[in-house]
Amino acid sequence: MLNSRITQYYLQSLLAHHERGVFLVLFLDNQHRVIRHQEMFAGTISSVVVHPREIVLTALKENAAAIILAYNHPSSKDEPSHADCLITKQVVNACLLLGTRVLDHLVIGRGE
Repeated sequence: MLNSRITQYYLQSLLAHHERGVFLVLFLDNQHRVIRHQEMFAGTISSVVVHPREIVLTALKENAAAIILAYNHPSSKDEPSHADCLITKQVVNACLLLGTRVLDHLVIGRGE
């Protein structure tokens, strides 16, 4: 089972060094063990276009019971933007239809 502090450090190690926006998903089993992680989308220094459909398709392929969403903010801000909140709602709603839980959406700033 994932510990929130360990998950935060793990995601920081995967995302903090990127100079452009990257949207990553952790795919988890029923006991919230990591099946795998995947960088799903990449963008610019200020934005990433995220397609909830692709996240749902990959969750189905991986037989994931739950997922954790993570996005880096290359500008160092670790606060979610309005767009971050909207895309999280879209992914949560899409996953609800399939019985896949979205456990969290973390925003990773450089060193934050």
